[in-house]
Amino acid sequence: MKDKKIQFLKFALFLGLFAFSFFGARAANAATLNFSPSSGNFTVGNIFTVSVLVNTQGKAINSAEAVLNFPTAFLEIVSISKSSSIFSLWVEEPSFSNNAGTISLTGGLPTPGFNGSAGNIISIVFRAKRAGLASLVFSSAIVRANDGEGTNILTSSENAEFSLGIVRPSAPEAITPVETSGVPAAPQISSPTHPDPNKWYAVNDAKFTWPLPSGTTGVRLLVSRIPNAIPTVTYIPAVNSRRASDLADGTWYFSVRLKNNVGWGAVSHFRFQIDTETPKPFTIKFIDGNKTSNPRPTVVFDTTDSLSGINYYKIKIGEGDFFPVAPEVVKRNPYMLPIQNPGKRNILVQAYDNAENYSVATEEFIIEPLDAPVFTEYLKELQSDQVLTAKGETKYSNSQIIIWLQREKDDHKSFTVQSDQNGKFTFTADEKLRDGIYQLWAEVVDARGAKSLPSEKITIAVAKSAIFSVGTWAVNFLAIIVPLVVLIFALLFILWYGWHKFSMFRKKLKKEVREAESALHRAFDLLKEDIREQVKMLEKTKNRRELTEEEEKMIKQFKKDLDDAEKFVRKEIEDIEKEIK
Repeated sequence: MKDKKIQFLKFALFLGLFAFSFFGARAANAATLNFSPSSGNFTVGNIFTVSVLVNTQGKAINSAEAVLNFPTAFLEIVSISKSSSIFSLWVEEPSFSNNAGTISLTGGLPTPGFNGSAGNIISIVFRAKRAGLASLVFSSAIVRANDGEGTNILTSSENAEFSLGIVRPSAPEAITPVETSGVPAAPQISSPTHPDPNKWYAVNDAKFTWPLPSGTTGVRLLVSRIPNAIPTVTYIPAVNSRRASDLADGTWYFSVRLKNNVGWGAVSHFRFQIDTETPKPFTIKFIDGNKTSNPRPTVVFDTTDSLSGINYYKIKIGEGDFFPVAPEVVKRNPYMLPIQNPGKRNILVQAYDNAENYSVATEEFIIEPLDAPVFTEYLKELQSDQVLTAKGETKYSNSQIIIWLQREKDDHKSFTVQSDQNGKFTFTADEKLRDGIYQLWAEVVDARGAKSLPSEKITIAVAKSAIFSVGTWAVNFLAIIVPLVVLIFALLFILWYGWHKFSMFRKKLKKEVREAESALHRAFDLLKEDIREQVKMLEKTKNRRELTEEEEKMIKQFKKDLDDAEKFVRKEIEDIEKEIK
């Protein structure tokens, strides 16, 4: 009996653990994704908005990833808006491809995350391209819990299906006032200015055409407000086109009836719609006032159009681009702007009716910044082997701190840290810094996405240690001195070698000069000896006979020229010797 009780307790314990593991796991993984609306009927050519929603079922989340598919034959995306998104941080901007039929998103938000039953992730503006059934499906998706581990808690994702069609007008329709065989059939009417009977046009001049079968002898036309009116204005011979000008706004019908030799045939009616008036003027109101610290202020704006109705809104904030918003989004809830940085800017809203007329409203608003964080502990000078660490504090607990670090003229880098429950934070660089002068500053972002202005910049100098600096200085010094010494020695060698060659040249030149001088002396002595011999011969002749006066002059001139030549040669040789000394 006792053994049976023990076995029963073991079995009960096993069932309890199994139930806990099964139902507990289901409770832990509880998030779902869905579309809103998930179904509906839409007319071809019109636009409509579908939101991607998450239901966390009581568990906080901080990120989601998804890839969606849509049929490109039936739908095309006009735009994607994250202005009302629960996420404030995006790894990549939501993107789409009308060729591939895909939408991708990866977004998140800081602690404490989001917890709710209808969190809007993105809003997608579609345009219906052709009639048929169009489905939106999640091809892949992940929803991560705000548990510090990024646990995927997605349990299911629901698809959406929309019926797209062409609303057929009551006209054209054929009415045969007299049942007579052989008369012309009701003609097919078309309009190049107002081609679609279901659309509104901001054009009050309309043109219509119709074919004329063989044998047509006349035509009756009428432009009226009555759908089934019988045309009364007759044209003979028959015409196949007509223009109606300066028509008032509203719904009109163009009626055509043909005649042949048998009689008048059936009547065709073509509906066309004109709206040249803009939507009613409207204003933009800020729920929290035009000056707020909320980075996503909520605005209210709405208007009506008495004829064609409001088709969509376009919004422009500051210097940003226009983006469309469906009217059902505006009517359903006050519109929450995308996250705004601190500062003053304008919002401009255009309300378009179905004929593309629009009204404009503008308003100015101010986003007040949070108080900037403050650095409380840091080193103004660091050695290159030290890691930069800076501590600071902010008024906002559990907030995101964006750290900015910039080295001189380099591009700045950003880092993200989290403040604790007391608002204190610590930043440690992920690598050692290079030598140089750095500037460090910070911004704070709270859970709403509100930001502060940048904090005061602090300056930090990073340099090598003294010993390493001396060694580096010595290496740099030697790197300069050694090549300089080598260069000096090379110059000295070149100078010595040049002087040596010049000395050898001078010696050789002196030797050549002496040899030339000696040869010149010898030649001059020989010449002088020959001249003296000639003079002696003349003087001997003088003893035998008296010399003529000319011969006497010649002897004197020989002696004088010989003396002058000897002086000139001697002087030139002395000048050469002075130059080469």
